[in-house]
Formats: sequence, structure tokens, C-alpha cells
Amino acid sequence: MSEEQPKKKPGFQFNIIKNDPLDGHRGQNFGSISLENIAPVYINIDTQEAILDIGGLHGKAEVEKRVKWIKDKEEAMGPDAKEYFLVWIAVERAEAGPIYNGAGACYMMVNKEKRRGYKMMHEHVNSLDDAMKGRIKLNILDDKSKETLKEFLINHNEEMWNISQDMRAAFDK
Repeated sequence: MSEEQPKKKPGFQFNIIKNDPLDGHRGQNFGSISLENIAPVYINIDTQEAILDIGGLHGKAEVEKRVKWIKDKEEAMGPDAKEYFLVWIAVERAEAGPIYNGAGACYMMVNKEKRRGYKMMHEHVNSLDDAMKGRIKLNILDDKSKETLKEFLINHNEEMWNISQDMRAAFDK
């Protein structure tokens, strides 16, 4: 007689799709996440260079390529380690036009020589969630990095910056 293994219950599954997950069909794609209006901005903490790399939506940004992600920061440290803030930026349409609607920031360290990277995945997911829900959480950023992000957003689209009252207010704190 063989012992039967209890079947695992399937966890909540979702799809990342390009357009409105509920567009037209209210019963389909329930549990889908649209990343259409989200952009990952990487800030190099040492050089204060900010770059937008859409590959970051799927963990394939240039900064993140060719490293094994670990939970022990010590393993990624070394003379070649680079520290970054990843800031998720959400854009929404308001009456006045598109605005920067949400932002969530998190930390990561990458050492390409060791091929190791440190990040706490739950922090990255929570930061993305904050941005998607229109919250602005930038408290992890130091003053220089906050100024770098502000300049990046202004240079990216000054008109959008000017009508993004909540985002501008977050930088005035």
C-alpha cells in the first residue's frame, strides 16, 4: 500500500499584465497587477546618478543582472560593492494631466566582482505596493539622494512635476 501525499493547496496566483486588468470583462484577470504606470529609478548612493531602467520591473535592470541575491549583507560587501536606492515611481492621470502619484524607496547593494547582491525582497515588494497605491514613502532616502530624485523627476517631465502637488509636498518636508 502506498501512502498518499496530501495535495498542496495552490497559493494566490496573479499575472502581471500590460493594460487595465479589468478592462471590459469584470470576471477575467481578477488578481492581476498592472505595472503599466510604474517605473523603477535607481540612485547610486556614491555618485548620486539616477537612472530609469524599465528592466527593473522584472528584476532585469542592468544594476541587478549577473548577481545572486542573498540575505546576508556581509557577503556582498567589499571594495567593489555599490549601494543603490531603488525608487518605484507611479504615474496617474489627473484632471490637469499626468502626475507623479506614488513613490516607494528601498535599499540594495550589488557587488559585481563577487557576483552577489543584497536586498530584502519584502521591502522591495512593499515599496512597489506603496507606489502603486499612491502613497509616497521616501523616508529611507538621505537628503542628497532625495535631491537627486527630485532633480531626476523634474528633468524627466517638468510639467508633470509642477502639477504633482502631493509629490512636491513630500520633498518639502
